[in-house]
Amino acid sequence: MSRNFQTPLAVATTLVAMMSAPARAADYVQAPGSTLAFASKYDGEVFSGTFPGFATKLSFDPANLAAAKLDVTIPLAGAKSGNNDRDSTLQGADFFNVAKFAQARYSASKFRSLGGNQYAADGTLNLRGVSKPVTLTFTWTPGDKPALSGKAVVKRLDFGVGGGDWADTATIPNEVAISTKVLFTPAK
Repeated sequence: MSRNFQTPLAVATTLVAMMSAPARAADYVQAPGSTLAFASKYDGEVFSGTFPGFATKLSFDPANLAAAKLDVTIPLAGAKSGNNDRDSTLQGADFFNVAKFAQARYSASKFRSLGGNQYAADGTLNLRGVSKPVTLTFTWTPGDKPALSGKAVVKRLDFGVGGGDWADTATIPNEVAISTKVLFTPAK
C-alpha cells in the first residue's frame, strides 16, 4: 500500500516560496461613468469644466503600495466648461495650446497611506511639455466596482497655462482645483 503525502519539509519549502514571491497589485482599467473635472475663477466668478475622453490605468492593492502605479492620459482639445468662447480660449496658444500639445499625462508610482481608505499618489503631470510633481489625494472604495475619488491642486503658471495677458493671478488664480471619480473594472 502506497501513501501519497508531502513531508513537512516539502510543505514548509512551498509556503516559504509562496511568501517570498513578489506581491502584485491588482490591475484595473477605467470604466464608463468616470469623471475628471477642473475648477477655477475668472474675475471672481467660479467656473468649472471637464475633460471627457480621459483614460486611466491603475495597479493598486492597499496591502502593497510599493507596487502601485497610476497612469492617466488627458486629451486637452475636449475640455468643456459650458462656455464656447472660454473653451476655444482654453484650446489656444495662451492656455493648453492643443495644436502643439494634444494631451496631458499624469503618472504616479509612489503611493502613501493617509489612514483608513485615504491615500496619496505622488506623481508627475506632463502638460504643455513641462513636467512637475503633483500629489493626488484620494479615497479608495474596493469591491466588485472599485472606485477612486480624488483631488489635486495644479499651479497653472508652472506649466505655462494662461500665459501672456492671462498670467495675472488677480484675474485667474494660479491654483486650479482638479477632482476625479474613476470607476474601474479588472484589466484583461
